[in-house]
Amino acid sequence: MNKYLSGKKINSRPIDRETSITDLVDLVFEAYNAARLREACHLFVHKMLADDVTVGVSLAGALTPAGIGMSCLVPLIEHGFVDWIVSTGANLYHDLHFAMGLSMHRGNPEVNDLALREESVVRIYDIFFDYDILLSTDRFFEEMIAAPEFQKEMSTAEFHHNIGKYVAERERLLGEKGKSFLAAAYRHKIPVYTPSPGDSSLGMGVAAKALEGNRLRLDVCRDVNETTAIVLAAKRSSGKSAVFMLGGGSPKNFLLQTGPQIQEVLHIKEKGHDYYLQVTDARPDSGGSSGATPEEAVSWRKVDPDRLPDAVVCYLDSTVAFPLITAYAIANHSPRQAKKLYERLPEMMEDLREKFEAAKKRSQHPVAEI
Repeated sequence: MNKYLSGKKINSRPIDRETSITDLVDLVFEAYNAARLREACHLFVHKMLADDVTVGVSLAGALTPAGIGMSCLVPLIEHGFVDWIVSTGANLYHDLHFAMGLSMHRGNPEVNDLALREESVVRIYDIFFDYDILLSTDRFFEEMIAAPEFQKEMSTAEFHHNIGKYVAERERLLGEKGKSFLAAAYRHKIPVYTPSPGDSSLGMGVAAKALEGNRLRLDVCRDVNETTAIVLAAKRSSGKSAVFMLGGGSPKNFLLQTGPQIQEVLHIKEKGHDYYLQVTDARPDSGGSSGATPEEAVSWRKVDPDRLPDAVVCYLDSTVAFPLITAYAIANHSPRQAKKLYERLPEMMEDLREKFEAAKKRSQHPVAEI
């Protein structure tokens, strides 16, 4: 038999009212980006969700305003399918609106923006909301970070964990549980990082309060070391590390740079992440990180070269692909035990220090055998 003709025959079943999400993915998504989405679903469910795999998710683009936090992230967190998160600050800021009972609305992207401004309506493409939502969220946030537990230097994971505690309580009081993924991350002890903490309304609020003497400071060095410690612990515990990237940008790179941080900077012998899944609409030929392929990531030591068959890129809008992947995963995989990595950060950091010191002592070569 011709080896090039060994793939499954394209023989899609007709879609009817009994067609499930699993049927749609497995039996209808035959080719092109539909096939990549099928491969993404299979990679996520059949390999990345194994008990010994640590799953990191990155979020770029305005996803939470579109409801992705409550529709996808919260269910995945509650099923134990997400272990740590890297996000733009904007996604975290807009996540707060829903827990506060503030509303976002469907809109028309063709509406005149001068007319919207006159009516105090803010637009994110086809999402409309009242300008006062920003002011209300800012007031809530500024009051929150005035609390004693915020008056120190901390990682963004600790910062977001503290925010999650307040947001979870606000959800409870309003009867809105399940609206905020930050609250869900707090409840399930999932560390959440922001690679550019000053680049959002949250960072702007921290900066404003600093002018008044607030002592909150965000330690980006601790962020780099903690995320690196998470990945090293995953690899050194006879397990694997998986990355699931929605969009690209800074969150994607921050998730992936843990590989070269381990190998190139700390000189610890490793190979990179084991599973690579990205949903993006960015092209690879423009040279940006958002469109960079897993093959390119191999040259940076971000991805284990032996694991390239376990790398899938879907060239789709995240608001289309992510709900389908989420629905497929929940339908086809039982819940996992939460790893509660936030509670384990001190021990993982201590292990990282020990491995780094051992690498320095044992070799002067670029990569130490330890």
